[in-house]
Amino acid sequence: MLANFSFRAIADYLPLFTQGFIATLWLSVISFTGALAVGIVLCAMNLKASRVISAPAKAYIDAVRATPLLVQLYFLYFGLPRLGIVLPEVVVGILALSLNSGAYIAEIIRAGILSVPRGQVEAALSSGMTYPQRMRLVVLPQAFRVTIPPLLGQAIVLVKDSALLSLISVMELTRAGQLLASDRFMPAEGFITVAVCYLLLYYGLKGLAGLSARSLGAQPVQRT
Repeated sequence: MLANFSFRAIADYLPLFTQGFIATLWLSVISFTGALAVGIVLCAMNLKASRVISAPAKAYIDAVRATPLLVQLYFLYFGLPRLGIVLPEVVVGILALSLNSGAYIAEIIRAGILSVPRGQVEAALSSGMTYPQRMRLVVLPQAFRVTIPPLLGQAIVLVKDSALLSLISVMELTRAGQLLASDRFMPAEGFITVAVCYLLLYYGLKGLAGLSARSLGAQPVQRT
């Protein structure tokens, strides 16, 4: 299969792969930042006692987790123009990744907050702390330790999911492999190079997750 593997072709397309690698990085960073914002809002809504506020958040989280990201991406890419909203492909891709990962991040944050022993919250309440004080001094510091490793695990998933943006012609890492495969008819060279680049990203993020887990005294992130 690899008898005629051409490193020269990879070298010729190295600037394109470099461009795709950098694009994947900044797309992932922006999307993860957006996902954090979405996740925090959804988590806050989900923890409210009022069903009027919590029910829409739970419905959104269930809907996102029950449908494939590819379907959500196509829904935004083809559906928004039907509503008169025309966005660049890059913006659609970032929006899809942010809305998708935000649902998972909301559950990660919620689990971290609920992991704080109820007795500590009641003790803070009995000592006269207000709700913001309880969250800032008691709940969030403990929840932070629990949520950082799984959040980094979700970041790894988001980086891999960014490959789907190639299907709407976003110039990222997988798209660079597609161009090499179609231009030179060399799919092995194109997609093996893409796989190596994703492995570098994966082990970089996994190392960061392991480092954070050790520094926080938490369990290391599991392989995804």
